[in-house]
Amino acid sequence: MTAAPILNESSDSPAATPLETDANCERAFRLLLENHLPLVRSIVERMRRKLPSKIEADELYSIGVTGLVAAARNYRPSRESSFASYATTRIRGAILDELRRMDWMSRATRSKAKRLGSAISKLEQEHGGSVSQDSLCAEMHMTEDELSDLMEEVRPVKFISLDGVDEQSEAEEQSLHEIIPDDSCVAPLDALERKEVLSLLALRMEQLPAVPKKVLAMYYYENMRLSEIATCFGLTESRICQIHTQTVGQLRHYLTNLLA
Repeated sequence: MTAAPILNESSDSPAATPLETDANCERAFRLLLENHLPLVRSIVERMRRKLPSKIEADELYSIGVTGLVAAARNYRPSRESSFASYATTRIRGAILDELRRMDWMSRATRSKAKRLGSAISKLEQEHGGSVSQDSLCAEMHMTEDELSDLMEEVRPVKFISLDGVDEQSEAEEQSLHEIIPDDSCVAPLDALERKEVLSLLALRMEQLPAVPKKVLAMYYYENMRLSEIATCFGLTESRICQIHTQTVGQLRHYLTNLLA
């Protein structure tokens, strides 16, 4: 008989439980975030120097933090050289992805804009100032129409607030939403005219005979089918259709004469 092995209580400590392992991983995750938050700020500051002033640093910082969180969750020390270099790549990637998403220009259009800007800068240096359209066409190897289309395509877009003050207006503190018309909004005069026409149409409908008036009410207000209306009146569907068509034609003729 083989003797059972004797456990030495003083040898090795027991293995960590799954709960302790999860706690250690969460603690390590938080430490990575806390220790490398300044790295996000540093990357944002360096990248922002080459970006337009309209892009907020706080917005880029928020995006960079999401990149840091993704880096901390996916970091594997056995495969990566150091967390700082790994996190830098993920942070920059997250910010660049967001900048591309925010950019209204495609890559092809951006390339055209860069080529056009380089041509203008070159001609300005050669001619000491203003650039004529003919010289720019020759430099770009384009016709005037092609150059006009290109300049329209790469024309910068400026976002403004409708609640902002119009700097070109002589009125003080006049916001743009008070100046720019809303095409979806009905003008007061048109609304008043429509209200008056509907009132006259309703009055004319009150003067209709009982059956045509009930047919219109059941069809347009109660959403009944012509076959259902025919059953209610004990008539054929074709007769109800004829009454409906004649009545609508009379009302249309009335409106035409009214608005003439």
